[in-house]
Amino acid sequence: MLIRFFLQTSIWLSAMAALLFVPAGTTAWPEAWIFLGIIGGVGAAAGLWFARHDPGLLRERLSSPFQAGQPAWDKAILSLFFALYLGAFVVMGLDAVRWRATVMPVWAEAAGAVCILVSYAIIWRVLAENSFAAPVVRIQAERGQRIVTTGPYAIVRHPMYGGAILFLLGTPLLLGSSYGLVFVPLLVILLAIRSVFEERALSERFPKYAAYTEKVGYRLAPFVW
Repeated sequence: MLIRFFLQTSIWLSAMAALLFVPAGTTAWPEAWIFLGIIGGVGAAAGLWFARHDPGLLRERLSSPFQAGQPAWDKAILSLFFALYLGAFVVMGLDAVRWRATVMPVWAEAAGAVCILVSYAIIWRVLAENSFAAPVVRIQAERGQRIVTTGPYAIVRHPMYGGAILFLLGTPLLLGSSYGLVFVPLLVILLAIRSVFEERALSERFPKYAAYTEKVGYRLAPFVW
C-alpha cells in the first residue's frame, strides 16, 4: 500500500508542478517550489503515519474520487470542483509569473503558507478522529461506519471542509495571485452544497444524525455557518 501511496503522490505532485510551471513559462518561481514542498512533505508524513495507525483509512483515501454506488450528485459536484480547482492553478501561473499582473506582498504570501499549514493540521486531526473520512460520499457498511461526534466534529459537522477552506485561501496567497483568489468563493460554495447533500445521505442511513445536527449547529465554521 505504501508503494501505491508514494506512486500516487508522485504523480499528483508532478501534475501540480506541470499546472504551475507550464503556464508560468519557467521553473524560477520560489513560491511554487515552497507550495510543492509543503504539500509533498506533509503528504508523505501523513501517509506514513496513517499506514501505521489506520491503514483502512489510508486505503480509502487512495481510492478513486469516482466510484460505483456513489451518488450522481456527488460525481457532478466533484467534477465541477476539480475542474475549477485545477483551472485555478493554470490561472495563478499566468497571473503571478507570466503576466506579472499581481504583486503580492511578502506578508500575504507568508500568511498563505500559514493558512496551508494550519489547514493540514486540522485535516490531519480530522482523519485521526474519523476513520471513515473517504474522498467520496459513500456509506462504508463493510467497515462498520458510524457517526463520529468527537474531536473536531464536536465543533462543526464538517471540519475537513473547514480545514480545506483555509487551504483554498492560502494557496493563491502563497503563490502570489489575486486572480487565484477569485476561485476561492466558487470552490467554497461547492463544498457548502456538498455538505448539505452529504448530510441528507447520512440522515437517511443513520437515524441519530438528526440529533447530532441539533447539538452541533454549524457545518463548516463556528459562529458562521
